[in-house]
Amino acid sequence: MQHKSFGSMQCPIARSLERVGEWWSILILRDALQGLSRFDQFQKNLGIAPNMLTRRLKALVQAGLLERRRYQARPPRYEYVPTASGRDFRPVLTLLLAWGNRHFAPEGASVVVVNAATGEPAEPALYDRISGLPLDDAGFMLAPGPAANAAARRRLAGVAALRAARNAEPRA
Repeated sequence: MQHKSFGSMQCPIARSLERVGEWWSILILRDALQGLSRFDQFQKNLGIAPNMLTRRLKALVQAGLLERRRYQARPPRYEYVPTASGRDFRPVLTLLLAWGNRHFAPEGASVVVVNAATGEPAEPALYDRISGLPLDDAGFMLAPGPAANAAARRRLAGVAALRAARNAEPRA
């Protein structure tokens, strides 16, 4: 079954999902950001079928998240390394890891983020670079950007109205 393409939607989340929304893609990016680069490394680490891995690597290269580089001429062999855009995905993976540990690891965390210099545990969080405040639901909201079309502006206005109504309700 063919899924709907999100590439033409104006929503940046939908456009991002068009590039990384398939779970193998996210796991391949995770491995590439940890230093794996060759087809056989990805296949062994993920246990993914070769035809699926080939498709996902091709899609990640086309999306500009990985770069395909020849490392051997005979037979031709390639490695896949994250581009600047692919490296920018690292914080997304880090926050996804922290979220998964917090909500879906009843047995405890199997992977944690630590400070590379000290080995001390880190607590990943998302902060606004300008104000330094945590990007939480109470202090921030989505608003139309300069390129938003009329549909996006209506949708975000509706969300803002719901938020305002929720905030106006008396607290028990």
